[in-house]
Amino acid sequence: MLAARVAILEAYGTLTPVAVTRGEGEGLTMRSTDITIRDVAISYEDYTYRTPIKFGGMTLDKVTLLNVTMTVEGATGRRAVGFGSMPLGNIWAWPSRQLSYDQTLAGMKYIAERLIGPFRMSGLYGHPIDIIEELEPRYYLPGEDYARLARLSEPVPKLAALVVASAFDAALHDAYGKLHGRNCYQTYTREFLHNDLSHYLGEEFTGEWLEQYIEPVPKAVMPLYHLVGALDPLTPAEVRQPVGDGLPEHLGEWIERDGLTHLKIKLNGDDLGWDVERVLSVNAVAEEVQKRQGVERWYYSLDFNERCQTVDYLLEFLHRVQGRSPAAYARIQYIEQPTARDLKAHPENKMHAAARLKPVVIDESLTDIESLHLAREMGYTGVAFKACKGQSSTLLLAAAAQKYGLFRCVQDLTCPGASLIQSAGLAAHIPGVAAIEANSRQYVPAANRAWEERFPGVFTIRQGVMNTGILTGPGLGAVPPME
Repeated sequence: MLAARVAILEAYGTLTPVAVTRGEGEGLTMRSTDITIRDVAISYEDYTYRTPIKFGGMTLDKVTLLNVTMTVEGATGRRAVGFGSMPLGNIWAWPSRQLSYDQTLAGMKYIAERLIGPFRMSGLYGHPIDIIEELEPRYYLPGEDYARLARLSEPVPKLAALVVASAFDAALHDAYGKLHGRNCYQTYTREFLHNDLSHYLGEEFTGEWLEQYIEPVPKAVMPLYHLVGALDPLTPAEVRQPVGDGLPEHLGEWIERDGLTHLKIKLNGDDLGWDVERVLSVNAVAEEVQKRQGVERWYYSLDFNERCQTVDYLLEFLHRVQGRSPAAYARIQYIEQPTARDLKAHPENKMHAAARLKPVVIDESLTDIESLHLAREMGYTGVAFKACKGQSSTLLLAAAAQKYGLFRCVQDLTCPGASLIQSAGLAAHIPGVAAIEANSRQYVPAANRAWEERFPGVFTIRQGVMNTGILTGPGLGAVPPME
């Protein structure tokens, strides 16, 4: 029967069933902890934003979630079902000036539907990280097909495929943990993994294992980075059309209600005067509220969404902010990728001078270990991890970032529900991460309602922190409300 299955898989060009381990001079072997995928199903959820968010020069007011349910089977024949979810953030993952929102969303849905087959029919046995390593090259073929079939004027970005595949990756890790009755962060050890880190990251990691870079127990609490979007009101006077749903209407109310100590400020990157004034205005509101509440220390991160044309723009911006308000400048904890994501096409955008002033983290450009090496060469001193790039890849890049002594942060894709729990888990288990984003509570709280009571302190924030210590359930810890 196994031989017949192999023949079928080979006939369709899929991967043959193997235990994905590659010890030199060794045959391919299986472990009792290995799994194989037996079934995959997907579904979608659509939500309208409570208020729009502007980034990268575009305004967004809705989101489509991709949900993946995956059944796996262990060596004894026992099965478990995992769940993964991710926003199809097409404006971020596939920013296009030629294609509409609906066109790029349709492309990502096409990729999702085409990935079901490779996952369901792979026949691979192993740990999720190894299974994903084998399947990852398959992520990009559906995008190539879609571009050809739809006669697109541009290719589908690698990042768009990674965002889609991340929900499948998450479901696989979730199922693996549930099969073994453990939180997935307790399955990244030599007891479960076939390979040391050199297999994935290069010879300099020989003899090092993922467990050396991942905490098995989550941090009890983590500070929350609250997003200040370019359209968000800062004061009562700026609230022109109140939402009226009981949530804060302006930044001052958010800071006071949630006890915020970390603010992420969205900037334009093409209007120096506006960008400087925006930071100073946010700082003025924060100083007023924090003084009233007796808070002495708080922080900012700055996000230009790649809109700065040159590094000189960033340097001049920092110079002006420091000159106008030394206190605001001192509160800047780090800066997200300020210039274009295609690093090879823009070798002139070296960050060495800016990174001497503040940590500059790579975000959109970070898709694999090669891009991390290039970013370091170009002067980036930090890494922004995102669950939407895949659980497997994020864990490996987190190990590399620690070895290289890079600043580390975990960022959001306005993730609600299970995707927020996954993102929070990464932040709580990767050493050195300063804080966590959770934008869905601001922009799409409707997608969180079914989760709030079951995860107290994760979807509602008090005293500026998220209660990550409760994320200890089996798998990724995000059992869907319907289960």
